[in-house]
Amino acid sequence: MSEKSLLDEAKEIWPRAYAPYSGFNVGAAIRSPSGKIHVGVNVENAAYPEGTCAEAGAIAAMIAAGDTEIAEIAVVGDAPDPVTPCGGCRQKIAEFAPKGTRVTMGTMKGEALTLTIEDLIPHAFAKAQMEG
Repeated sequence: MSEKSLLDEAKEIWPRAYAPYSGFNVGAAIRSPSGKIHVGVNVENAAYPEGTCAEAGAIAAMIAAGDTEIAEIAVVGDAPDPVTPCGGCRQKIAEFAPKGTRVTMGTMKGEALTLTIEDLIPHAFAKAQMEG
């Protein structure tokens, strides 16, 4: 039996999103260096646009489980082109993803695009910029 891809993990969690306002579900899955998988979905709120992105949910699950580094992340939505993380989520991913970390963005129909975190957010704000 073959191991599920990270994109498959994101697709599996995707239906659990709570998106009654936009109608646009997003699923995310993170693999930590230990091999653990952490998933998240977008969760909207009546005070739209308040809510949580799938990537942020997966990062929160990763931190709650005791992991602090993203080895790889996948994000999926039901769109004609691969769904990319919003700007805020790109920054959140960059906080925990070392250079070279793969970010795979996909569609429910199987199209995918994989970039490194530095390709996705080439000039991310980092902790080093706050140090004197």
